[in-house]
Amino acid sequence: MPSPIFDQGLDRNEANYAPLSPLTFVERSGTVYPQLTAVVHGSGAKAIRRTWRETYARSRRLAHALAQRGLGRGDTVAVMLANTPEMVEAHYGVPMAGCVLNAINTRLDAASVAFMLEHGEAKLLIVDREFSAIAAAAMSQLKRRLEVIDVDDPIYDGPGERLGTLDYERFIAQGSLDFDWPRPGDEWDAIALNYTSGTTGNPKGVVYHHRGAYLNAVSNILVWAMPHHPVYLWTLPMFHCNGWCFPWTVAAMAGTHVCLRRVEAKAIFDAIREHKVTHYCGAPIVHAMLVNAPAELRQGIAHKVHAMVAAAAPPAAMIEGMDRLGFDLTHVYGLTEVYGPATVCAKQPEWARLAVGERAVKNGRQGVRYPMEETVTVLDPQTMQPVPADGETIGEVMFRGNITMKGYLKNPDATREAFAGGWFHSGDLAVMHPDGYLRIKDRSKDIIISGGENISSIEVEDVLYRHPAVMTAAVVAQPDPKWGEVPCAFVELREGASVTADELRAFCRQHLAGFKTPKNFVFGPLPKTSTGKIQKFILRQQAKSAAAIDV
Repeated sequence: MPSPIFDQGLDRNEANYAPLSPLTFVERSGTVYPQLTAVVHGSGAKAIRRTWRETYARSRRLAHALAQRGLGRGDTVAVMLANTPEMVEAHYGVPMAGCVLNAINTRLDAASVAFMLEHGEAKLLIVDREFSAIAAAAMSQLKRRLEVIDVDDPIYDGPGERLGTLDYERFIAQGSLDFDWPRPGDEWDAIALNYTSGTTGNPKGVVYHHRGAYLNAVSNILVWAMPHHPVYLWTLPMFHCNGWCFPWTVAAMAGTHVCLRRVEAKAIFDAIREHKVTHYCGAPIVHAMLVNAPAELRQGIAHKVHAMVAAAAPPAAMIEGMDRLGFDLTHVYGLTEVYGPATVCAKQPEWARLAVGERAVKNGRQGVRYPMEETVTVLDPQTMQPVPADGETIGEVMFRGNITMKGYLKNPDATREAFAGGWFHSGDLAVMHPDGYLRIKDRSKDIIISGGENISSIEVEDVLYRHPAVMTAAVVAQPDPKWGEVPCAFVELREGASVTADELRAFCRQHLAGFKTPKNFVFGPLPKTSTGKIQKFILRQQAKSAAAIDV
């Protein structure tokens, strides 16, 4: 067939097409709103304050300093940073050099960090002095030398030492503030690498592209109806899915990043009060901490504060508490593979007339697709057909659209499996309600979400199996009023062997990050099928029905 008339002489060119990239947000705010405050770190007269002109210039310096090291398109730059101005600049400057930003979870153990540095082929590591011990231990396990740039945050006064020959300020001083940074030639180019726990011990490297980061940053704006120049408080770690894309969201709106090293109730309320914070994000544990804080900490906050909750379904009591606090809570859901939040429990006007308890039930659902996500649905994973929208039939949550990852780095089998049938398989089990809102019921993956952190149960089990007294081990999630979920270990000992919970806990802490160490231990025979497979569903029931025995 001859081509349609709209395909004739109407070709894509530089005048009518540009690859989407969130870096354009930074450039725009740096030039359109140069005098507005971009970053605040600390409080009072000693606070670090930088405008958008300064932040854009420092980001260009960082990009040029990396380029002068020979780093460019496709090279990984890893960072182990707190929520500081340097972390904000890394989200801009690293991809401005064409590099891929790998923001590493600072709570991980050295072995996990070493795996990520090796697997991601990091060419350079920027590390905060607070995390120098873990970073040094991780680098000692590498087969190659890695250049380190140290960040010595003046706000931090704890232990730690410098590992490299240059600190961050001297490093970016080598770059030019007028660096004509290369725009991505293709919006499919990688912008970030994030590691997520899976059902195996080694984490998978989730690759983001510029297009997805751009679109989800805009989705955040639309979901929150975010006004120009918001004041955003960093209670959410920026190493989590690149802060759910909010480093780029805030740049798009020429907002203010209020940095926060320690997530504590007093520090949060003080920052909200002093800087007139309008927005913040966090796992349920963060919001619960604020709800349960002493009333005097909340005094003096008269303006509207918008909060976003994700990582685990918020309990109704927490939603009710936020309502009483006067904070406007938005519930979102997603995974690392979909750039953080990809659904929202979009509030309907009539919900405002409901009693607070009924409204909490409505708001506790995971909701509907994000504005820039193409489709989110609940399918039968066997037939790949939608489940009935009856609020009872369970299926798997699946995504399709532009805010889905490129795939898993150097893991084609896992990528093919994740995208089987033309959908991203989340592994989360849910029901669809008649109004089109989905609600998570369970997780098909053996992932424990503790305080917003993903924990692979198999990784913990592997450590337990190393102990000479352990014959069989299984780890499941146990509800916890503070952390949402914590690891609970069911252990079957070898005949004649003896070990206490405290001894096993100490053993685990030698090999795992603290938050991955089981909080409770249950000793005794494990339920198994006729083929010897451990029946984890029975253990989950036991962990939820009563407190595990801590002996």
